[in-house]
Amino acid sequence: MLHIDRHPAASPSGAPPLLIAHGLFGSARNWGVIARRLADTRDTLAVDMRNHGTSPRFPTQSYPEMAADLAEVIQAQGAPMDVLGHSMGGKAAMVLALTQPALVRRLVVADIAPVAYAHDQTRNVAAMQAMDLTLPDSGHFTRAEADARLAQTVEDPGLRAFFLQSLDLRSHPPHWRLNLDVLEAEMPKIVGWPGTEGQFDGPALFLTGALSPYVKPEHRPLIRTLFPRAHFAKIPESGHWLHADKPRAFEDTVRIFLTA
Repeated sequence: MLHIDRHPAASPSGAPPLLIAHGLFGSARNWGVIARRLADTRDTLAVDMRNHGTSPRFPTQSYPEMAADLAEVIQAQGAPMDVLGHSMGGKAAMVLALTQPALVRRLVVADIAPVAYAHDQTRNVAAMQAMDLTLPDSGHFTRAEADARLAQTVEDPGLRAFFLQSLDLRSHPPHWRLNLDVLEAEMPKIVGWPGTEGQFDGPALFLTGALSPYVKPEHRPLIRTLFPRAHFAKIPESGHWLHADKPRAFEDTVRIFLTA
């Protein structure tokens, strides 16, 4: 089963638990602050997706498999749950809702559509694979040293900071908490869409960053076909990582939708 970071409800309200599925190269830890804040009235569970964090390593990374991983967590905890997925996790959550709708009460899809994308993240896999992880003469690998080394291949400091959250600096030598070889091999599946059919008749929120190009107006007819009760909302001044760009606005919007 996937690794779970559990955040018990501070003031239980009887609402179903919330399950959070992160995106590519992410982890449950990335969602720690938001998960704790959303756990004000409900139990909140954030998972490491397969081949990420401390979850099991598998040779494949398809969306039917990732949806089955989420289903296993929900069935073990007690269905149904509300499910929030970002990017890759959003696609997995959509496949889950379409194939096993009884497990999902309400669905939040953060900045992704049920379509195949032309972009490719293989260059970022290559950058992490190429990073020199040998210990410096001091024998201690600092975050600043890691950032300086990754900067040789990744110019964006925000992207470096995100990637480095998955670098275990306490191990000797440091290692990535990502199965990079499998993620590279499975990249066409990750940026693609499996063509899952069916309908999820429960409430669904497609929450996007106003500055992000991932969910376009032309995607809406397909979204409404698969998710007839879809609602759409944008977070101003935010991009693809909308939950990091505007965390309070993101939390407030999710909370309002889940409790409506």
